[in-house]
Amino acid sequence: MPIQLPASLHAEIQKLSAEGEALAKAGAYKAAIAKYDEAWQLVPTPQNDWEASTWLLAAIGDACFLSGHFTSGAEAFEYALTCPQGFGNPFLHLRLGQCQFEKNNHQAAAEHLGRAYMLEGKEIFSAEDSKYFEFLKTRIQKPASGIW
Repeated sequence: MPIQLPASLHAEIQKLSAEGEALAKAGAYKAAIAKYDEAWQLVPTPQNDWEASTWLLAAIGDACFLSGHFTSGAEAFEYALTCPQGFGNPFLHLRLGQCQFEKNNHQAAAEHLGRAYMLEGKEIFSAEDSKYFEFLKTRIQKPASGIW
């Protein structure tokens, strides 16, 4: 079972994360990442023991991905997979696969995009650039139903 942070610390991390989210929604990714990093600095070590680390790293990685910092995004998502409920999280695998695709690491991209697809189906790709799902279709076998 994941370890919960003390309530006051959790509240401060959530506050900083909400500020980061508002910045990210406004397209101010660099400022959002700085705000998320401020929250990350509050997470006790080892940081991957805490449930809050999973969603905080997802936010950091997402802002990195959306701003074109694919190496930093991949690093955040890879670490998030080691956190509570990280491995098997469809969003983490999707974004990690996208970061790897953009870095031309197609084997890792196929692995993580494939995991996202297996966990959530085609729907997880619905709001994403079609190039990711088109790439995945070249790397996996078509479902027995014949319908992607």
